[in-house]
Amino acid sequence: MDKIKEIRGYELIDSRGNPTVGCFVSTVRGAKGFAIVPSGASTGIHEAAELRDNDKKRFMGKGVKKAVNNINTVIAPAVIEGGIFSQRELDSFLISLDGSENKEKLGANAILGVSIAFAKAAAASFNLPLYRYLGGINAYTLPVPMMNILNGGAHAKNNLDVQEFMIVPKGINGFSEQLRAGCEIYHSLGKLLKEKGLQGGVGDEGGFAPDLYGDEEALELISEAILRAGYSHNQVGIALDVAASEWVKDSAYLLPKKGSVMTSDALVDYYMELTEKYPVLSIEDGVGEDDFDGWKKLTACLSKKINLVGDDLFATNVKRLEMGVEKCIANSVLVKLNQIGTLSETLEVIEMGKKYGYKSIISHRSGESEDSFIADLSVAVNAPFIKSGAPARSDRTAKYNRLLIIEKEI
Repeated sequence: MDKIKEIRGYELIDSRGNPTVGCFVSTVRGAKGFAIVPSGASTGIHEAAELRDNDKKRFMGKGVKKAVNNINTVIAPAVIEGGIFSQRELDSFLISLDGSENKEKLGANAILGVSIAFAKAAAASFNLPLYRYLGGINAYTLPVPMMNILNGGAHAKNNLDVQEFMIVPKGINGFSEQLRAGCEIYHSLGKLLKEKGLQGGVGDEGGFAPDLYGDEEALELISEAILRAGYSHNQVGIALDVAASEWVKDSAYLLPKKGSVMTSDALVDYYMELTEKYPVLSIEDGVGEDDFDGWKKLTACLSKKINLVGDDLFATNVKRLEMGVEKCIANSVLVKLNQIGTLSETLEVIEMGKKYGYKSIISHRSGESEDSFIADLSVAVNAPFIKSGAPARSDRTAKYNRLLIIEKEI
């Protein structure tokens, strides 16, 4: 059995130009693993704690030197001395070493960096591709990409309240052909926006970020772009990440960019109208993370028709997902490693979702990097979907390119 020889943390930069944690792990036999931790802009209140320096003189308080120092001076010596070389043993040890409810002592970003880098080093030690090490012989299918081609909400400086407008080529066979469709539709939308004098910059996840009359115009433009690219709405549907937790104000919802106020009942009615008018096949965080009455109505009205995805609702947390199962709300769970802080806990959420019929969607964050870990993870667990942004910007395409390579291998 191999053993860990070195663990080293770094302060690096993510795709938004903010500091993030990097971690390097090497073993006695010479295997190496390197991880870069993602960071979200739209974060739920139930997520594990991301440790920041809060030193306003550096990176506007967003530095991560404290988290990096925790890796180098606390985690590394304890793990190496313990001789750990098992993923679950490592992750359990890190959780105990932190000792807090939400990993606020050492920082979920520090813990996750070590957890992922260790998994990569272990895969290398056994001379296995990462997806095969994580999933064994049962890792055999690739996910359908959910590609955020038009950005709004907290991901863009435009007037759209819905955070993500995604295309989902679920009616096309094969990952490479699905990706090709996504690329062609992305360029088709770009040309359409240019024709209408609407082409502007891009958002955090690589999608276009124009000012429009409203969210429905975005749906109309994407629907047209799909057809212009030569695809039907049966082949390519639309998914929305509403991120409604960002809108919660008192007992209602304030859509900040429009300035309008809606009840959760009104939101559900609105979503029902959208699914009748447009090829919408998935809605994520349609109501707030703790609006359980709203989730119950949303689930009752739409769960048999589309995917209802819990992101802030579940926060990649077994306890939150258990609660969702008990309340019979949502039918899909978004999986973000940094919401919970270790690989083992992430896998537990995915397995629980499978047990109770919840689809798992492996997801990036708006603050990303060239690290393609989630591509291998999605194959390892046979996830039906992966969210990795638009087919643009290397922090997003790194995941898609990794999946193209895996497709050829399996």
